[in-house]
Amino acid sequence: MKHPYAHYRSLFPVLASKIHLASCSQGAISKTVSESIEAYMNSLLTAGVNWNQAIKVVEQAKYRFAKLIGAEPNEIAVLCSVSDIFSAIASSLSFEKGKNIIVTTDMDFPTAGHVWLAQEKFGAKVRFIPSQQGVIPLEYYERYVTSDTLVTSISHVCYYNGFKQDLKAIADIVHRKGSLLFVDAYQSAGQVPIDVKKMDIDILAAGTRKYLLGIPGISFLYIKAELAEKWKPRVTGWFGQEDHSKFNVHQIIPAAGTRRFETGTPSFISAYAAAAAIRLLLEIGVENISSYLNLLAQFALDYGQEKGLHTVTPLSAHKRGGITAFYVKNAGQIESILKERNIIVSARNDVIRIAPHFYNTQDDIRQAIDELTTVLTANK
Repeated sequence: MKHPYAHYRSLFPVLASKIHLASCSQGAISKTVSESIEAYMNSLLTAGVNWNQAIKVVEQAKYRFAKLIGAEPNEIAVLCSVSDIFSAIASSLSFEKGKNIIVTTDMDFPTAGHVWLAQEKFGAKVRFIPSQQGVIPLEYYERYVTSDTLVTSISHVCYYNGFKQDLKAIADIVHRKGSLLFVDAYQSAGQVPIDVKKMDIDILAAGTRKYLLGIPGISFLYIKAELAEKWKPRVTGWFGQEDHSKFNVHQIIPAAGTRRFETGTPSFISAYAAAAAIRLLLEIGVENISSYLNLLAQFALDYGQEKGLHTVTPLSAHKRGGITAFYVKNAGQIESILKERNIIVSARNDVIRIAPHFYNTQDDIRQAIDELTTVLTANK
């Protein structure tokens, strides 16, 4: 298969010596991202203070993320991590009797369960939708989301096996039940097209170190403008105020829109990296990236099965993203062995995840699967 983005490979130095297939954990860092980090550091080294420029870059990163998901910039806030976003949203809710159920799934990343369960002391009741053979059947949302559900909290793409959910179909169901839809898009943003307006998503969270090709330290929160204006966050700080430059210690005046969920000074260096990385994704186009990754995922599934591997990723193309997960009993150990052989994959529990991005090739996947089967045979 011809690689349509071969000319971009030279932007990623790690590809010269390693096969990098771990975008579900940490995407490869490009020269453009590295240069943006250097620009931030050099501005401090030469100017001593770069506050105004750094604030502009944070806004630039917000604008580009908004464009990536079909939102308006005033509907985006910057926080430090997706875990922080979950806590910020959870602590803003009022769990009143008759509207205090939080519905999530047993396929969500542990942070979701941890944060929602922590709200039970404040009146929340958490209900987990069970998975069935590695997927959440759509009809389960009809069954588990009820009129007393306040928030339905789900992953767009499951971190464990790459299962992708139909967000618009789920939104239609939960909104009919009177619930808000909160989407964890950490494993989808940058590899799966997202349009928060067309999908009718109320709240969305994403970080930058995976398919957004950035580094840790920054995350993006989207909230519908009309919804954000109704909330007064209890987790707050000077950046969440209407005018933080007034330094008013005696009064809380929340900023307009989603920015009211911001707290303190953001990680500027992470914002520089995010702005550069998202610019590259916008240049290529997530629709194009998704189409290419669908081809790579299909090849990974077919070739893995040909080599005798057991996949836990849905076989149906419309139910999966770019992650292909193979069952491996001692996955952590195998991950380490492959890393020593210059193949970077990602283990979670009992699976090895192969998660390419647009810079990867079919041959990368073939070599990784060949080496994986060799290592598994040697370690039986």
